[in-house]
Amino acid sequence: MSATLLQDDIGSMLSAVFEEADETVYVVNPDRDAVSALVSTLDEQSDPSPVRLLADERVLKDVMDDFLVASTAADLIEADTLAMRLLEDVPAHSVAVTTDNVYALVAIGDAVGGLGTDDDDFVGTAYDYYETSWEDAETFSLRTPAISRVRTTLEADIGEAAANDFDAVLGSLATARGDGDGLDEVTISLLVAARNGELLYDISKWGEDVGLASKATFSRTKTKLEDMGLIDTEKVPIDVGRPRLRLMLGDERLEDADADELATVAQSLLAA
Repeated sequence: MSATLLQDDIGSMLSAVFEEADETVYVVNPDRDAVSALVSTLDEQSDPSPVRLLADERVLKDVMDDFLVASTAADLIEADTLAMRLLEDVPAHSVAVTTDNVYALVAIGDAVGGLGTDDDDFVGTAYDYYETSWEDAETFSLRTPAISRVRTTLEADIGEAAANDFDAVLGSLATARGDGDGLDEVTISLLVAARNGELLYDISKWGEDVGLASKATFSRTKTKLEDMGLIDTEKVPIDVGRPRLRLMLGDERLEDADADELATVAQSLLAA
């Protein structure tokens, strides 16, 4: 038996597993917290081994509804650091499997343990089993764009100030899923655009082009925020066609907030 790994949280636990691995690591059936921790842990690694994540579809859909997690995962996928596929039959256990060790991931209270074995026969059998399972599994389709591409295109298409504000808002949030615990990516984009006096046409075109959401979703969200007094608009004449709408913040409390305070103030107004 190899030494059991004991850590304070699942992220540290996974980091310890990844640091020992020289080849592909299989992480099988992690819970929601473990999936989030896996993404953030991989993102912090300088040169991680590739990770193949086999998980329950409902778990992945729920976790990837958070833009912060999903956009980081998309970056990792583009870098060939992470791949995600779906478990057809969800086991009762949760494990991390390397070419040298198998760890059962166990959380008890505030402690997380990796109960491990390095028995050659068992590890070899486990690795072969999950390699075969992976080949037979369906790929999880992640439609969220990579955060690096979001940042790059936002700066190029809208401007550096808006890109900096977008980063500041994201950095102030624990989640970005628009369910009361955080603002979703469309709301964040519109608030940032309004803070910088950008046109609705420009921010919605950028959002659709980069894959955040459709222009129709941006328009519906704009109407909701406008109805609630968070943003305002003014018509800007153009040479041909209907006037475009310039976005502006609609509440003094938002206007007075720094970029990293914008999300907190907006959430308080939305909850009022």
